[in-house]
Amino acid sequence: MPIFLVLLALFVGVPLIELALLIEVGSRIGALSTIGLCLLTAAIGGLLVRSQGGQVLATLRRQLDAGRLPVEEAFHGICILAAGLLLLTPGFVTDAVGFALLVPALRRWLYEVLRRRVEVGMADLREYPPGPEPPAIDVEYEEIDEEPPRGRGWGRR
Repeated sequence: MPIFLVLLALFVGVPLIELALLIEVGSRIGALSTIGLCLLTAAIGGLLVRSQGGQVLATLRRQLDAGRLPVEEAFHGICILAAGLLLLTPGFVTDAVGFALLVPALRRWLYEVLRRRVEVGMADLREYPPGPEPPAIDVEYEEIDEEPPRGRGWGRR
């Protein structure tokens, strides 16, 4: 599926689902309760993002100080940042995805899946060169030391 269609589905579909769910919840528990619930999830999510983000940042610094490349920690940091953005977005679906990204076990699983896909892709690149070797062109040539003739075209000043 082309990436354009995926992005279109996300940018159009997710807000429509969120809107429908907010209307449904609002009709059952009331508008003020729905707004309060959205604010509560944003506040709880913000506290969790701050806590986990600080832990990941400390681990990232330790890895850098030890001279290691903190790839996994950087991935966790990106997931926590995405979780924070999703939790600040009003809606229950984005909140659910945001809270899911705050679960360390899920982030580790996502990292392993992504790492295996990248390793397989890199192995494919190592085993197979990016294209066939260009054909060799065999030519005969002769070096000429004399100056080109003056006149029309060549060597005009």
